[in-house]
Amino acid sequence: MSTLLQPGTSVPAVQPKDPLAGMTLLTAEGQQPRAKQAIEITKNALKRIRIAMAKEGILPSQGGLRVGITGGGCSGLSYNIRFDTQPRERDRTFTFGAGIETPNDPSGAQPIRLFVDPKSYIYLAGLVLDFEETLMRQGFNFINPNSTKSCGCGSSFSA
Repeated sequence: MSTLLQPGTSVPAVQPKDPLAGMTLLTAEGQQPRAKQAIEITKNALKRIRIAMAKEGILPSQGGLRVGITGGGCSGLSYNIRFDTQPRERDRTFTFGAGIETPNDPSGAQPIRLFVDPKSYIYLAGLVLDFEETLMRQGFNFINPNSTKSCGCGSSFSA
């Protein structure tokens, strides 16, 4: 269907879709919301991290989720996440969710920690980690302002 325009008028500009629309963002302790150098997570990600940690037998007080990047993938860099027992000496540690209850929360609203190594942090500063659960897909989404191009599956990117 086309729209007829009157002489002297122009097509209205299309506003780009906000990738964070409708999400509840959680800012790490000591960070400012939407700060350029911050890493944030959504409430959905907090819930899934807590559930996964409980399944793996990792107490939030004793471990955390390591978020990083490695070379490879169809776009040049790949995201990787795994549990770790403690931060490394030069890691940046981000703490989320103290006192925030999530459905089926096995942790009792304990905070979770994200560990990011210095090299990965260069590419991950400003990242929002989300968890998406639809009929077609279930998994973590990396909403990364540093990404200039990503592959179709969303697990690799270029910066």
